[in-house]
Amino acid sequence: MRTGGVLLAAAALLASACSARGVTTATTADEALAPLPRATPPALSPYYAQRLTWSPCKVPGFECATMKAPRDYARPTAGDVRLAVARKRATGHGKPLGSLLVNPGGPGGSAIGYLEQYAGAGYPAEIRARYDMVGMDPRGVGQSEPIVCLNGPEMDAYAQTDLTPDNQTEVNRLVAADKKFAEGCERHSANLLRHVSTVEAARDMDILRAVLGDRKLNYVGASYGTFLGATYAGLFPARVGRLVLDGAMDPSLSARRLNEDQTVGFETAFQSFARDCVRRSDCPLGVPGTSPAKVGDHLKAFFTKVDASPLPTGDASGRRLGEALATTGVIAAMYDQAAWPQLRTALTSAIKHHDGAALLVLSDSYYERGAHGRYANLMFANAAVNCLDLPSAFSGPAEVEEALPVFEKASPVFGKGLAWTSLNCAYWPVKATGRPQRIVARGAAPIVVVGTTRDPATPYLWAQALASQLSSARLLTYDGDGHTAYGRGSKCIDAAIDAYLLRGTPPARGKHCS
Repeated sequence: MRTGGVLLAAAALLASACSARGVTTATTADEALAPLPRATPPALSPYYAQRLTWSPCKVPGFECATMKAPRDYARPTAGDVRLAVARKRATGHGKPLGSLLVNPGGPGGSAIGYLEQYAGAGYPAEIRARYDMVGMDPRGVGQSEPIVCLNGPEMDAYAQTDLTPDNQTEVNRLVAADKKFAEGCERHSANLLRHVSTVEAARDMDILRAVLGDRKLNYVGASYGTFLGATYAGLFPARVGRLVLDGAMDPSLSARRLNEDQTVGFETAFQSFARDCVRRSDCPLGVPGTSPAKVGDHLKAFFTKVDASPLPTGDASGRRLGEALATTGVIAAMYDQAAWPQLRTALTSAIKHHDGAALLVLSDSYYERGAHGRYANLMFANAAVNCLDLPSAFSGPAEVEEALPVFEKASPVFGKGLAWTSLNCAYWPVKATGRPQRIVARGAAPIVVVGTTRDPATPYLWAQALASQLSSARLLTYDGDGHTAYGRGSKCIDAAIDAYLLRGTPPARGKHCS
């Protein structure tokens, strides 16, 4: 998930489960998401009865189509939104299991891109043999009428905004950047901006389920995709098939609480990185025996230095590596421990050789910035969905400044920047339509919730919370690092999820893997 404040994208929201860590936080929601009536409203019947016209995608082996859904479910006759769908037909023998819808999270991640680049070939062969693998870009994302906010140079400037303001002038610049971002979204995408909520995206998935001919929805969602999948289960519990929610979010939390919790998550991941780093001969932040706190001090000193004197990068657009881009580059590597060697090399280049190019590559990968300065719409959709789903974490700079001690206690390294990134929804042109709610999905088939103990973006306590809310959940725990667990190297995790998807057998209660 990405953070609520556009800096972070696995980043639609941030941490501290703070009552357990000595930090005061808001209580969770008592209200539960109510299911929709089982009968399809007559006004929606044409959408459920539509037939998709499939044709070859640009990527060989995949079929593409466009599905229509009502732009506004409260006024189904007021216009459509056109949603891009792709699939790869089941490849092998054995009893067909229908469709398996996948979503990589974000919000703002392209499900079609994920299907074509990974799931359609990277999921286990037996899964691909028996399921039609399907991806649908949610409304406002990727190929589905994408939200647009800024052009390339404008996004470059936004990504370099100082997120640790030291005086009122710098606070004013940050606020101006957030306002410009929000105004750009309204200017370019006003018609859809009010209708990209997770509830609406979940209702779109039910239309897709029916159009594909499936009686129930089978689904694998990662990160924010767990919130989307859980919302589907809450709205349509009787239509739940086999749902895997990997890297779970807690839907009962406010935006501020989510941001606080995620701050804790990134600090936990950084400490794990720090302990590993100092055991390596190429670690630029310490030597064997250096404590994680001291490694953090060294990294903060580096951030302070590049804040004052940004490093050259050789970038064709003339960008230099300041604190904002450097921090994003480090955070990007926290999502996957496989990126830690790349991060050590990038930090060595920056700290010892005054070359910011390698850290800029990590930052650009996080923002999905292409080589020619064009951005995918990930961060635009990320903000649009987050700001619609929950009221803003903060109403203005004064509230951020008051909260800084909480965030900096949660993460001495990242806390200040993550607190300020939580401000962007304060200036959003559309009022939030969602609110924190528990999701119970009473009557649903067994749902597998997966949590990673040192996940930076979706802390493990969120998986515990979601599993406790869902009436039919089984919690599967991965004791490890990185964001999400399925397909990331644990044979135990993969075997448990594969067995569930193929045979409908959920993991044993309390199952842990490493």
